[in-house]
Amino acid sequence: MRGQVESLLRVTALTASILTNCTIATMASGQAPYGMTGQDALVMDGAAIAWVGRRHDLPEEYLDAPITDLAGRLVTPGLIDCHTHLVFGGHRAVEFEMRLNGASYEEVARAGGGIISTVTDTRDASEDDLVAGALPRLDALIAEGVTTVEIKSGYGLNALVELRMLRAARRLAQLRPVTVKTTYLGAHAVPPEYAGQADLYLEEVCIPTLHAGHEEGLIDAVDAFCEGIAFQPAQVTRVFEAAAALGLPVKIHAEQLSNLGGAALAAGFGALSADHIEYLDEAGVQALADAGTAAVILPGAFYTLRETQMPPIDLLRAHKVPMAVATDANPGSSPMTSLLLAMNMAATLFRMTPEETLAGATRNAALALGLADRGVIAPGMRADLAIWDVSIPAELSYRMGFNPLYARVFGGVM
Repeated sequence: MRGQVESLLRVTALTASILTNCTIATMASGQAPYGMTGQDALVMDGAAIAWVGRRHDLPEEYLDAPITDLAGRLVTPGLIDCHTHLVFGGHRAVEFEMRLNGASYEEVARAGGGIISTVTDTRDASEDDLVAGALPRLDALIAEGVTTVEIKSGYGLNALVELRMLRAARRLAQLRPVTVKTTYLGAHAVPPEYAGQADLYLEEVCIPTLHAGHEEGLIDAVDAFCEGIAFQPAQVTRVFEAAAALGLPVKIHAEQLSNLGGAALAAGFGALSADHIEYLDEAGVQALADAGTAAVILPGAFYTLRETQMPPIDLLRAHKVPMAVATDANPGSSPMTSLLLAMNMAATLFRMTPEETLAGATRNAALALGLADRGVIAPGMRADLAIWDVSIPAELSYRMGFNPLYARVFGGVM
């Protein structure tokens, strides 16, 4: 019996590895700030975290496991970018210049720019083109410790190209060590060929493509843009009812430019998240709280569009709505591929605390994607980690244009 136990311990030591001499921000909710309670070691066994604690309390079965000394560095969960549009064709530097010359986001969109201009370029791109264009953007996120990224469709607006975008997003996860969650955003805008016929577009293109993408296994969640320049609440309801019938969770772009009640509508469907929400009122905040829906804060679009209406951070705090932070990386309103910069912007522009921004890029971002196996450092969670050359977690949202990542761990592999 003793020999069997010793043999088992040797096998455990061979499959496990230890990170030690580090400061661990577990980001567990309800604990000390940042979840920091003095842990200075953790054990990874395969792709999972097996143990977290103090080095002198290391369980016996791990005593012979290989050790990596991190020389006092900070360890956090791997970062999660829970709202991106990484896959697209072309760029929108021209409309960037238009806005700087005085045109509003709505004026650009109504003049045929905005989302529709990217639709044209995306329709002209092959799947290989889309993958090649997205890889540098994805690499920029990975270089900052991102281990999970959500990628939306929404620049095809026809069955052929929407599915092409989703396939391209799936391929990215085969080319890089990162988890990609795909979101179908067929209800992003009304394409030119259906101008003035939004309901017909939903009936003939958007909802049938949703069914086709689901059948092919390409869709993890369904999103819609509920806004005056996009889709009205009743139209979004049609899309969400179709998603619910397929058992797919929903998300929403809502209250970015006005308050149409989109966030509350999405909450009624048990949405994973409501994103942007600058014009969200207290009734909408309460709806998110009641549904357990995360609020995704997107300071990149606010900054790029030079908006002045800030999201209701104080109300979200008061109602204990989880706040995630994401890049909204896209070619028009947020051409940003730095989640660290998004965290800084959320703190500087919206007065979120550094702890809130880090929770927003870890624990709450996981919630916004419906992922219960990451975002916190704890036994049983995925061993997705970021190791930083910083002394305290606040440095991650304090700096601008500086990347202090020392190493990134994806599924237990550094």
